[in-house]
Amino acid sequence: MAPEIPVNSIYVSEKAQQAPSRRAYVTFLAGNGDYVKGVVGLAKGLRKVKSAYPLVVAMLPDVPEEHREILRSQGCVVREIEPVHPPDNQVEFAMAYYVLNYSKLRIWNFEEYSKMIYLDADIQVFDNIDHLFELPDGYFHAVMDCFCEKTWSHSLQYSIGYCQQCPEKVTWPEDMESPPPPLYFNAGMFVFEPSPLTYESLLQTLEITPPSPFAEQDFLNMFFEKVYKPIPLVYNLVLAMLWRHPENVELEKVKVVHYCAAGSKPWRYTGEETNMDREDIKMLVDKWWDVYNDETLDFKSKNPADVEGTVTKSSILASVHEPEITYFPAPSAA
Repeated sequence: MAPEIPVNSIYVSEKAQQAPSRRAYVTFLAGNGDYVKGVVGLAKGLRKVKSAYPLVVAMLPDVPEEHREILRSQGCVVREIEPVHPPDNQVEFAMAYYVLNYSKLRIWNFEEYSKMIYLDADIQVFDNIDHLFELPDGYFHAVMDCFCEKTWSHSLQYSIGYCQQCPEKVTWPEDMESPPPPLYFNAGMFVFEPSPLTYESLLQTLEITPPSPFAEQDFLNMFFEKVYKPIPLVYNLVLAMLWRHPENVELEKVKVVHYCAAGSKPWRYTGEETNMDREDIKMLVDKWWDVYNDETLDFKSKNPADVEGTVTKSSILASVHEPEITYFPAPSAA
């Protein structure tokens, strides 16, 4: 049974409420692998859609200085954080490559910002979403996930065939001892308010929370269950929705694309993995590259010191290879 969470602990602190409004996007980066390319693409994407707010990169100490220079040269706010190590039983039970993602909890301690939108590094923004900062405070806003992929084979809903994306297709059996599961979000994109109170509660709750397969995504769903408010699919299109629930997707209206399906990372794309030879996937990968390769979207500063080190940016990025183990964004229908 999940521990009881004080509802008032998720609200912004009194200090944050009184402070002038500060807003930002935030992403997460760890290691010396190729996800830095995703962050560069995201920074340029936010610039293309004329976002009014900066991109903060919460990064672990193992991110090399040359990658930090690349991100600063793209106008990112670089913010080093310490790893969050879950209890030993979490490490043993959760998928090993997701364990590092618990460090994302540190972003709730960014109290200089009154509201933030978190985006995984394998996300691209193709339309302005600044209006999401106007969503009501005191809630956790995110897009519902899908339970149809084999990564969910451990769950009761998968064995039943139930999915919250199409609850009318396979309804929850009336004779089940347990009620239908609460709404479950994908943690690759969400709107939240940093708060020291929430931050401390998150870390304390982590120490007493039973282990689960999807690490921090399961944890955040449990923690924010009572204040979760779904937002439309267009704000976090998990690519597997294209073949799992095409009836729910209006591709021309999608604002945020989440390249989390196996083989879909644009900077690694070969088209050889399952479903990756689809024309809609190819189109979305091409759209990512159009943004990434557009030099007119590179950050331009009035202060030359801000862009120091940009001369070597292209050569550094070209030499970045996929590591054997790296940061994995939120698990999903992928």
